[in-house]
Order: sequence, then C-alpha cells, then structure tokens
Amino acid sequence: MTGSGVRLEDVVGAQTTLPLGEVLTGRDLEWVSTPRGAAPLPPAGMLEVVPEPVVARARWWERHLIELLTGVAPDAAPDSTPQSGYDPRRHTLRQRELAKLTELRAAGHSVSFTTLKRLRSAYEQQGLWGLVDQRYAGVSGPTGRVDQRVVAATVQAIDEETNRSTGTVGRLARRVTQILAAEHGSAAPALPSPATFYRLVGRLSQGRHTFGSAKTRRSLAKTPKGPFGSVSALRPGQWVQIDSTTIDVRVVLDNGVIDRAELTWMDDAATRGIPAAVLRPTTKAADAAVLLARSLTPEPMRPGWVDAVRMSRSVLPHRRLAALDDQLAYAAARPVIVPENIVCDNGNVYVSQTFRTACRAMGINFQPTHLGSPWENNVVERSFNSVGTLFAQYVAGYVGRSVEHRGRNAEKKAVWSIVELQALLDEWIVTVWQNRPHDGLRNPLTPDTALTPNEQYAALVEVAGYVPVALGAEDYIELLPVSWRTIGRSGIKLNRRTYDDKALNDLRGEPSGVLAKQDRWEVHFDPYDITRIWVRNHRHGGWITVSWRHLRSAPMPFGELAWQHARSILRRRGEDMATEAEIASAAAQLLDRAEQGPAPKAAKPRDRRVAGRTRSTNTPSGPRPDPADEQDAAPGVAAAREGNPEPLAEVIPLPLFDAREEARKWSF
Repeated sequence: MTGSGVRLEDVVGAQTTLPLGEVLTGRDLEWVSTPRGAAPLPPAGMLEVVPEPVVARARWWERHLIELLTGVAPDAAPDSTPQSGYDPRRHTLRQRELAKLTELRAAGHSVSFTTLKRLRSAYEQQGLWGLVDQRYAGVSGPTGRVDQRVVAATVQAIDEETNRSTGTVGRLARRVTQILAAEHGSAAPALPSPATFYRLVGRLSQGRHTFGSAKTRRSLAKTPKGPFGSVSALRPGQWVQIDSTTIDVRVVLDNGVIDRAELTWMDDAATRGIPAAVLRPTTKAADAAVLLARSLTPEPMRPGWVDAVRMSRSVLPHRRLAALDDQLAYAAARPVIVPENIVCDNGNVYVSQTFRTACRAMGINFQPTHLGSPWENNVVERSFNSVGTLFAQYVAGYVGRSVEHRGRNAEKKAVWSIVELQALLDEWIVTVWQNRPHDGLRNPLTPDTALTPNEQYAALVEVAGYVPVALGAEDYIELLPVSWRTIGRSGIKLNRRTYDDKALNDLRGEPSGVLAKQDRWEVHFDPYDITRIWVRNHRHGGWITVSWRHLRSAPMPFGELAWQHARSILRRRGEDMATEAEIASAAAQLLDRAEQGPAPKAAKPRDRRVAGRTRSTNTPSGPRPDPADEQDAAPGVAAAREGNPEPLAEVIPLPLFDAREEARKWSF
C-alpha cells in the first residue's frame, strides 16, 4: 500500500496498481487470505502448572520463531534491521524456514523441517502455549485412557444408584460387569485395576452423593441440567414465597406432651423481610389463610418490648407511612408487605381450595412450583436454615436438625409453650431479622455493603410507593373456609353440629336466592373455634353470628380436629349414628384427659396430639367480630368469658323415662 493506492501481484509476478476504494468495494475482487496479526496471549494460569524447564524451552522456541516470522529477534534494538535471510520483503516463508533450520543445525540442535513447520503453525494459532509440551500441561480427559465402553457402563450403573439404598464401590463394580456382559457378551472389555476404577468412579460420581446420603442423592438427581433461572423483584411484595417446616425446638403443649411445632412463614424476595410467621402443632389450610391476613396487619408493640424496635425509631419512613395508614402509628419495626405473587410448593396446605380462595379474594396471584423443584422456592427454603442458626439454637428445648445433632436429654429442657414461643419468634423477627444485614441485599454499585430488610424496604418503597390494605373483621371472615347450608327449623347443621340464633328466625326455611348453590346459604367457619359460625345475609348484606347449640353445656371452645377425632372414637365403638350430644361429651372427655397429663398407657399418642393442638389454638388470631347475642348468653358462660369467677348454675339432671314403671303407676 502506498498512500491511497494498492499494488497487487498475481501468481506469475505481474503487478497492478489500483485505488484503495476500488479494492475495498470492487465486486470482482475477493479476499482469499487475511494478514497475520500478533500471536495470542498465553494462559498465564496454565503456565504456572507446567514445569519451569518446559516453559523455558517454549520461550526459547518463541524467540527463534519471532525472528523467522518478522525478521527481527524480540530482544533486538528498536531500530534493528532484519537479519540476512529473514527479511519478509525479500524472502518467502519457506526460504526463511530453511534459513532458520540451517542456523539451528549449525548450532548443534537436531531439528527436522517438519518439527519446525509444526511449531511455527502452533505458535501462530496459540501463541506461547502452542510451544509447550502438552505432556506436561496437566490437562487430561475426565476418564483418562479407560475404555469408553467401560465408562458408559459405569455412568449407567451410577444413574441406577439414585433410588437404591446406598452401597459401596464393590457393588457398583459388580453391576458394571453385568452391564458389559449383557451388551457385549464374550467381547466385553475387562474392568481396569481397582485403583483406576476407584478414580474413575470418583470422577464420574462427583457431586452426586452416590455413596453418601440417599436423601441428598435423590434431591440432586432432580436438579435440571441447565442453569438456574432467576426472578428480579423490584418492589416489596412482588414475589413472596411461603413454606412450612418443622422447627428444631421442642415445645410443651398444654396437656404436658413435649412435641415439635411447625413453622409457616412468608419471605419477601425483594426485601428478604418476613411479612408474617405462625407456629402450629400441625399446619392446616386455615393456618396458611390466616398467615395471609397477618401479613396485611401491622405488628403492634407488645408489653416488654424495648422502645428501640418501634417503627417510629427505625429506618422505615414511619411518618409518611403513618399518614397513609393509621394502623402504623403504634406499630413495631416490621413493614406491612402486600403480596402480589405468592410462590409455594405443591403441599396439600397450599393447593387446597381454602388457600386458593384466600389468594383470589385478596387479589394475589397464586404461583405453585413444579413438582420436585424445591429450588424454585429457594429464598424461603434458605431462610429456614437461618432460623435454626440465628434463633432456634438459642432457645431452651433445641434438639438440632437431626438425631446425630441432638444432645443428651434435649427434650427435657423444653419449657416454652407454642404461644410463648410464638411471642419470642415475633419479637426476634422485629428485633433481629429485620435489622440484620443480609448478603442477598447488596447494591451492585456498593457491593461491599449489605443492607438490612428494613433498609431495603425503605429504599424500594420510595420508588414503588405504599398502598394500605386495611383488614377488618369482615375480611377475616372471608378468609375462613366456606360451606353452603340450608337454614332449617332447628338452625344450621354443620359437621353434625347444630347452630342456632334468634337472628335466623326470618330466614328459616327460606331460599337464599343463590341458584347456583340450590338456594343454600353461605356459611363460614373457623376450624379452630367451633363455638360459632358466620352466615352471609344474601338479602340485606353483612354477616350473622350464630352460636353452637351446645355452647352452654361445653363452655370451653375446642376445634374441628377434636370434634372429628371424637367422632372417630365413637365409630370404632360401633356407634356410627352417634348423636350430637354424645360427640360433644366424647370431645369434652378427651380434653379432660389432656388436663390430667400424659398418664402412662392411659391415653394414646394421637389423643394427646389432638388435645394439645386443640388447646394451643383455642384463641384464634386476627380480628374477630363480637357475637350479636352476647347479652343473651347464659350467666355462667358470660361470666366465664369476662373472667368473672362466678360459679355456673346448678345443673339438675332429668330422670330417665321407664315405660314399665310408668305403666304400673297408671294401672288401676
């Protein structure tokens, strides 16, 4: 090239000069080769694993090849001219190669022309790394030089170990031999030496727990082959994950039984905050629905909590939030997060109609994970481990995550009831969790600083805003399970219980007007408090509170679980057609046994668990409407509700009717 002109030379030596623009845009010209650029940089990390003499030999060759290609040695002065026989403008590549070969042989190096060409080509393609003897590079295949048929059979045998009980490498070797014999017959290759086979199995089963925990092995087998996906949450409540787990703390139930409790809580992906958490002996669908209600309710300050955990003294924008929502005036430092999308697994609690209805009623998008995909709920799954290390291990009655982590007589140290442990958990969430820096809350611009959930919420709420969602008594009723019933002369029958009230007088035997439900009435009930139900008034609107008919004979509330368990006891006795009064009496006897403590062989384990769960859920959470007929309750019941120790009125039993005795009285 000279200025704007290009001199071209064909294969016979004829030269032609053309303008540069015509060369670049001409349709009758085509590039058949590209000019060679600088050699690529060597992998510095890989050069560290190669012996120093091998690297020195490669650098020696690099000096000669640079001189061969450019005409000037790399250590020559900047104004040096090409050596004789190496000038690229006068000598072809082959001539320069022959000159270098002559030079090396004259210096006493035994080098063939083929070797020189191979090294020159490798240097142009790979740089210094192409001149390194690959026998010392330290890079080999994962299976070495083992027969590929043996490798394929070993991979198949390792895959078959996924659902089997954990075995040894010896059992795996026997299975590999069987696979080779079945596929190749007499031509089957022999297994390598035991040491080589052990190394082969170690490489092929790495990270699969083939000879470790069977539970972990099955879980890892479900992991997808591709990369994990991620969902970006840009505002509080955009993605909220919910799940349940058994907390590693033994609690004392009201009947004296020591058992574990189940923790159900929600984790906000954007702020990593905990909108709500509940403890129950066993999680039911109603518990998950109530958890949604608690997430929309501010956490109130409780007696004994330090003043520093008030929302007004936190990093949360309390003054502006309180101006929008009056409920936040005296709240603790736990923000109210309204879920937009709820991600949960396919447990019966979350796929139930009760939980789906609660999500739909509150305008929440329900997003269940795929079957066998716990990593899709990874945020809340990981937070459960944090509960064990940050909270549970410091609580009396901690038993560890498994038997091998359990101390001696750990159950005997249990002193907290579920109600007391729930209070401790709520205080810990407000005091510790919401104010502890979280590694998942790092700003890309300031990665060295981790934010707390409250700080992240304060930052995001400035952009996303806050819309208060007030949850009143009617909203709480809407979250309860639904049943459609008729209102008869004796009231409403629900699960062999009868509910009646004078407010139903105008509705007895009347149709509701809901044709899709055969003119039945919508009834909502609390599984943990069967003392009353709520009937939607389809004619005038609102709710009608209806009490249980036997509320006065059994003043202490007990739950649906105790009622159903009492029915099962009577069925085992052969009394399937048990009356309502008999079921109530059996449930009362169950609670009486629970109050007396777990006597040896006196009560079955299921009886104690049912009683303990019932007593621990006697006081339902959330706002509750007052019954309309509170003033009409019996004096003893009203006194018991108000905490008045006034005794109940004396109960005079009715005499048994004897037909034969009555016949003798009236005989003349």
